[in-house]
Amino acid sequence: METQTIFFVGKPVSGKGTQATLLSSVTGWPIISTSGAMRTMTAEGGAVGKKLRESMDAGILTPYWLAAYIFLESLFSVPENGNVIFDGANRTLLEAQIVMDSLAWLKRPYHMFHLQVSDAEVRKRVELRRGKENRLDDHAVDKRLEEYYAHTAKVVEFYRTAGVLIEVNGEQAPEAIAADIKNILKI
Repeated sequence: METQTIFFVGKPVSGKGTQATLLSSVTGWPIISTSGAMRTMTAEGGAVGKKLRESMDAGILTPYWLAAYIFLESLFSVPENGNVIFDGANRTLLEAQIVMDSLAWLKRPYHMFHLQVSDAEVRKRVELRRGKENRLDDHAVDKRLEEYYAHTAKVVEFYRTAGVLIEVNGEQAPEAIAADIKNILKI
């Protein structure tokens, strides 16, 4: 099997983290979460952590260069033939270009899964998650959707135009989505 580099893109709470976890549990491939790294930075405090918390609490995307830094540092730490799952990368066009350029430079094959969900489904999932996790950014769902349409929707179209986007119905049960992804990956 060729080296696998997996990405999940989509709206907030479209299931990117859930699918990364389900795929990792079957394959053993590590998950690198850009958002998780940023949440760790906010917990650590300091000037960067405080600034990140302000942005994240408001539902605003963090600067592309910070996300790109975290992505590149993570990508360059993956062994040459190591498999990896990225969760939360590719939220702006500049990040997407850096992702494609770095993967091309490394000659590293990848799969870009787009988990398609409606805005109504996003709102429903945020309400469900709010009762369980109570993440601070869940109160800013409208702002997060606004940011998605202003930035990440363009990334989805960029990958679609490049012919590398794999569309997946993200409104199915998590297990059905995972089965679709495993079928596409032939695992």
